[in-house]
Amino acid sequence: MATAPDYPELTAEEAAERIPHGAMLAVGGFTPAGAPKAVPRALARRARALHEGGTPFQVRVISGASTGDACDDELGLAEAVSWRAPYLTSAPLRRLANSGKLDFVDMHLSHVSQVVLEGFLGPIDVAVVEATEVTPDGKVYLTTGIGNAPTFLQCADEVIIELNARHDPRLREMADILVLPPPPNRKPIPINDPLDKIGTPHALVDPRKVIGVVRSDEPDGGRGFTPPDEVSRRIAGHVSQFLLDEMAKGRIPSGFLPLQSGVGNVCNAVIAGLAESPDFPKFKVYTEVLQDAMLDLIAAGSVTGASTCSLTLSDEKLGWLYEHFDDFADKIVLRPQEISNNPGIARRLGVIATNTAIEVDIYGHANSTHFFGTQVMNGLGGSGDFERNAYLSIFMCPSVAKGGKVSTIVPMCSHVDHSEHSVQVIVTEQGLADLRGLAPVPRARRIIESCAHPAYRDYLMHYLESSPPGHIRHDLRRCFELHSNFIERGAMLPELDPSRFGSR
Repeated sequence: MATAPDYPELTAEEAAERIPHGAMLAVGGFTPAGAPKAVPRALARRARALHEGGTPFQVRVISGASTGDACDDELGLAEAVSWRAPYLTSAPLRRLANSGKLDFVDMHLSHVSQVVLEGFLGPIDVAVVEATEVTPDGKVYLTTGIGNAPTFLQCADEVIIELNARHDPRLREMADILVLPPPPNRKPIPINDPLDKIGTPHALVDPRKVIGVVRSDEPDGGRGFTPPDEVSRRIAGHVSQFLLDEMAKGRIPSGFLPLQSGVGNVCNAVIAGLAESPDFPKFKVYTEVLQDAMLDLIAAGSVTGASTCSLTLSDEKLGWLYEHFDDFADKIVLRPQEISNNPGIARRLGVIATNTAIEVDIYGHANSTHFFGTQVMNGLGGSGDFERNAYLSIFMCPSVAKGGKVSTIVPMCSHVDHSEHSVQVIVTEQGLADLRGLAPVPRARRIIESCAHPAYRDYLMHYLESSPPGHIRHDLRRCFELHSNFIERGAMLPELDPSRFGSR
């Protein structure tokens, strides 16, 4: 049972009243995992009531990554957020950001804790954090998502703790919490294996800052992913074969290296594909999010351990984990995101990073965040933390979208999150392009030949060959022609026969 002796007990409505208009509100968790629920929902109701009475009310919200429906969605629908960082997946917030009604600051997730500690974003007025227990001396035992909660507890002027009885207090057995001091007082982080523990099972808060606790009994609301489709399975096959070939050539140790996996069906399919390969060794994971598929692989013994920032599991799978906790307690480590996404640790461990892109251009730049250069989807997240520091950096996407009306391989990305300097491998269902050691024009030829859909290859190759000479060959009059065609005519190459794309 969630416990909190010696702290005032508040209703969610009473807690929401303590959050003023214009406040910087920090919320714990990472994805729906561990995000507060009761207080944000009450805050949204308060905002609606104030708006109906003609009184303005909005807050600035900072978090670990996205949050759950009860937080981001409810606050977005109430138009109660004026500023948001560092990541979002909420459709209501996305609409506000893309319409100019919300200032969204997209950040590398490993940077957020230090930025907050240094005061670059201003003071944190109120932090709302979910826990299973807070002790009289300020030990806070967090739930399924650590995120930036330890830093927020340290920096906030006032703190509200949501005590969620739905979660198993044994989660503390997985937690390994450390808040790094500001530079120049940092020492090397002594993690040499994904399962190394270097911190404590709890975060800390000054008890005098805790203005109250709110009791709840709500699930995270995490959702499972659909089974991999044929495109995802083909991408996974290319990645699996590439990594096996690298091992055969001695460029990856025979015992493999820790794997980082982004969020979504494609990444889940890749992890499952590696584990299903009879030639693939058992491996460990050093990542920021642990999803249903990963838990299944740990249970099967294919993955021998995982370091993560959050248990982003469906409610059914999380319940199953609690029922079988003894089987996982020593195989999963839950860390703050400044540690889970730390560039130095990723470089030391030799992490192999697998992430998805919205589009990739012929030179290897990747766009993870914006459709057609203007409409934000979710945000950068932690992909850049790993991609820039990985032993191998792999980006994956289907070769076409919208039934073939969009090619994900384009002459020039409409927005760049990851530059060609650190993107090493591109994979679509068509094939895999290993870009290591290639100059720009050979990179372009390899991406077009290996990754572009056949229906778009001639166009892309003609673009490359007909562009003015240069170290990077571009025709600035035509580099966004495909994007313009789609915006104006509904397809990047309107003359293409849809039957060339099959059922997709």
